Amino acid sequence: MKKELVSIITPAYNAERFIGETIESVLSQTYQNWEMLIIDDGSKDNTEKIVKNYIEKDNRISLIKQKNAGSGAARNNGIERAVGNYICLLDADDTWNNNFLQEQIRLIKEKDATLVFSSHSRIDENGKKILKPHIVKNKITYEDLLKTCSISCLTAMYDVSKFGKFYLREDFKSLRDDYILWLEIIKKCKVAYGNTKDLANYRVMKSSTSGNKKKVIKPQYLVYRKVEKLGILTSLYYLSHWAYNGWKKYKA
Repeated sequence: MKKELVSIITPAYNAERFIGETIESVLSQTYQNWEMLIIDDGSKDNTEKIVKNYIEKDNRISLIKQKNAGSGAARNNGIERAVGNYICLLDADDTWNNNFLQEQIRLIKEKDATLVFSSHSRIDENGKKILKPHIVKNKITYEDLLKTCSISCLTAMYDVSKFGKFYLREDFKSLRDDYILWLEIIKKCKVAYGNTKDLANYRVMKSSTSGNKKKVIKPQYLVYRKVEKLGILTSLYYLSHWAYNGWKKYKA
């Protein structure tokens, strides 16, 4: 583990349309002590070629190829190889503002935190801002996280030195696996800290499962019942909160 190094894990599947923008947002960071591990999850387009062009210019970027196994498996592949003190998960169609890493490292040190996250904007497939920015609370607990997932994957950073590496549940087939990850971490550290500054851009695709709650109702319920081992009534209680908060998040 290299102290002060940020390991950025980026799964990529047929990501030729946006991967360049994602990499550029990392290259533009004011905090420059990072490695970017891009895991090509069996892409059939020009993803590999685009990434290799960037690798020729900057050796902090690396490409790992694997057979198609889903984003959870790709992220785990990257996490296993990561050597940084801090780990971030940045998808191949999302972007960071240039002060993202600097701000999140400042917060994680200021709070002596294990896990931090931030507010972010939502953009469409053409990069145009849509909806209102998602503004987070400055602190959440396990109980808060059960009611709504305040931690968007592209804004999270966790400190490996506190409790070691955490991995995603691949059996959830890339549905709620990142949410389970945050629950696992926060049970260890008790509190996660949010940066109320808007530091990133989450791309809302037409096919996105995040904005389509119907697709994830069952997996969300299974998180409560099978992963967190909550009773039926307790699971339904948290599911109702999650559904309502999700509706509020995407209504405007």
